[in-house]
Amino acid sequence: MRHLHKAAVVDGGGNGGDPLARYAIVAIGGSAGGLESVGTILRGLPADFASPILVVLHIHPKYISHAAEILRRRTDLQVKDAEEHESIASGRVYMAPPDRHLLVDDGFIQLANTPAVNYSRPAIDRTFDSVVQAYGSRVIGVILSGSGKDGSEGLRAIKAAGGFAIVEDPLTARFPAMPTAAVSASSVDRVLPLKEIAPLLLQLSGSTRGSPGR
Repeated sequence: MRHLHKAAVVDGGGNGGDPLARYAIVAIGGSAGGLESVGTILRGLPADFASPILVVLHIHPKYISHAAEILRRRTDLQVKDAEEHESIASGRVYMAPPDRHLLVDDGFIQLANTPAVNYSRPAIDRTFDSVVQAYGSRVIGVILSGSGKDGSEGLRAIKAAGGFAIVEDPLTARFPAMPTAAVSASSVDRVLPLKEIAPLLLQLSGSTRGSPGR
């Protein structure tokens, strides 16, 4: 598979008046191998990254997740487990907790105990659909390493709303099934090696290029 290098369609209005800052939130989904992929992306982002980031990883409901703790060691961003009704702030990374869907409503986090989607709770599709409802075209969706097809429909919804869709290159992903499904389901904007995703997020978010993560 070749890398897709479509031109980004960005317009004015956004963070700080930067003409590249059209996008207001980043939603990232992954499964097997996804934690490592998220860590690589966060390591490449500065502490003053302009957008909030929602992260959904498939975690067994009976496990206690240490994902936020692990990721905090790899980045200068504030990484935390998402909490019900907390406000969504720029420069923070919100991790979906086990056995709850991570949703957004009017700038606040919602954690839902509704049925599993694609056999998963949290489900990437539910989060992606939620951010599209809240932010419309101002969403960047990212699908990373993983098994199954969760996130494919949500990424298609992001594209349909005018958002920006990024997929980790299946040729370099530890588990290529999820990225492959996402590419097959939608016309994505970029299929990139993992290390190229953070620089693109910086450009799209209009963030300053401060000190990268650890």
